[in-house]
Amino acid sequence: MTREIARQQRLADALERTQIQISGGKKLLRMSDDPVASRRIATIGTTQASMAAWSSNINSATALVSQADGVMKSVTNLMTRARDLTLAAASDTANPADRATIAAELGTIAEELDALAATRDSNGDPVFATGAARVMRFDSDVSFAPVQSAADVFVVGGNSLSTGVRDAAAAISAGDKAGINGAIDAMATAIGHVADEHAKLGLAGGRLDRIGDGLASRAITLKDERSSVEDTDMNVAIAELNALDLTLGAAQAAFAKINRQTLFDILN
Repeated sequence: MTREIARQQRLADALERTQIQISGGKKLLRMSDDPVASRRIATIGTTQASMAAWSSNINSATALVSQADGVMKSVTNLMTRARDLTLAAASDTANPADRATIAAELGTIAEELDALAATRDSNGDPVFATGAARVMRFDSDVSFAPVQSAADVFVVGGNSLSTGVRDAAAAISAGDKAGINGAIDAMATAIGHVADEHAKLGLAGGRLDRIGDGLASRAITLKDERSSVEDTDMNVAIAELNALDLTLGAAQAAFAKINRQTLFDILN
């Protein structure tokens, strides 16, 4: 009788456990259920948390690259305009009034370049770092600066782009032919420099896209693996639940019938 009661209790415990697995959707209720599987789940969980942080960094870096791309397009347009103005000022047909107007516009361009160099992102941080370029991590062994520093983009040959434009404006105001010609050459170099840095930014954006695609693919693989280890197979669990319920019901009915005593049993 004692053994039968213990057997029925085990059946009841198994039935309850299966019900919890079905309702909770997880087949491992305690680490002791399967230490190896539990350890694997913990490892996967740690990796998934890291990947979530890396994916967040990729999103932030992608937004930063997009903003920097817009800034550099504006810088290219301004530098091209500054060169065109300086070429116009170098023409023999330009009179002093023309040169004064050109110099004034170049001064405005220089101010715009300074403003673009100081552009800030949505968090209030400089898009182009004032010191070393901001390095971010995008995988366990991948980290780099998605956007160059301000010095990398806005400084050429030791002078800022805005300084070169102001030097051109000063030479034009003074009617300094040699200075104007030198400014034209310097601007051509600066435009080429900006184009090179813009290309680097595009390469960084493409790299971020590839890393993001790789992380997304790995995330799906890890999710599937974790599900296969951790999640309840509903079809199997429901079948097991029905079998346990049937077995327990039959055992209880048989036990009650066998142990039912009549008045004649007691008198005998």
